[in-house]
Amino acid sequence: MTNETILITGASDGIGAVYAGRFAKRGANLILVARRADKLEALAVQLRQTGVRVEVIAADLAKADDLARIEARLRDDDAITGLINNAGIAGEQGFVETDPDYLSGMIALNIVAVTRLSRAIAPRLAAKGAGTLVNITSVTALMPDGFTAVYPASKAYVLAFTEALQVELGSKGVQVQAVLPGITRTAIWTDEQIAGIPAEMVMDVEVMVDAALAGLDMGEPITIPALPDRGDLDAYLAARGALRPGLSRKDAAARYRV
Repeated sequence: MTNETILITGASDGIGAVYAGRFAKRGANLILVARRADKLEALAVQLRQTGVRVEVIAADLAKADDLARIEARLRDDDAITGLINNAGIAGEQGFVETDPDYLSGMIALNIVAVTRLSRAIAPRLAAKGAGTLVNITSVTALMPDGFTAVYPASKAYVLAFTEALQVELGSKGVQVQAVLPGITRTAIWTDEQIAGIPAEMVMDVEVMVDAALAGLDMGEPITIPALPDRGDLDAYLAARGALRPGLSRKDAAARYRV
């Protein structure tokens, strides 16, 4: 990947930082984006020892001005060949208890930023017929009734969005991957929360990213690092696809007719 430059959002720690380390080992140059400039620079110092170029950009992607700066860079910089949309937040309580402004911020970061950054880079990659777009979603996208309301809905959006991009951009030579982590040992979870979860349900972040990259190397459009049997996902997708002929028809189903 010595001729590649990958922009990673949410890169200061956790999943984003591990992605940065793994891509650096592969020889890719990096642009790291997150809110904390000090943490980004500390990570960059380590990564530069591998011989790759590392640039850091402090930006809060939930803020329109900061988002616009990163959009412009993705749109105009021909050297950038890949985007890892990793930045996101959770931390939601019950829907009736959570501050509406916090929910709006979650939507801005988890949905709007992912959409706009993807849109910024996609025309260049499609025109070139190459490149990589990875969107980090969540297994909660597949089980919204098992978590809170807005976070899994935001991740379901990212999954559907990514699947649609695979159809549009994949035919033009762009590799598009959705990654669905389960519970991963990152700062998004407090120590107390992790302590209350069975150990067999919690994946270390290095294991998660390595699995995601293995899926990328295999050309998987959807990677669920913890899922033991890939056939289960294939069966789910096939069952969903089998619904399509009956989803839009001239007549209402017999059970709804008066």
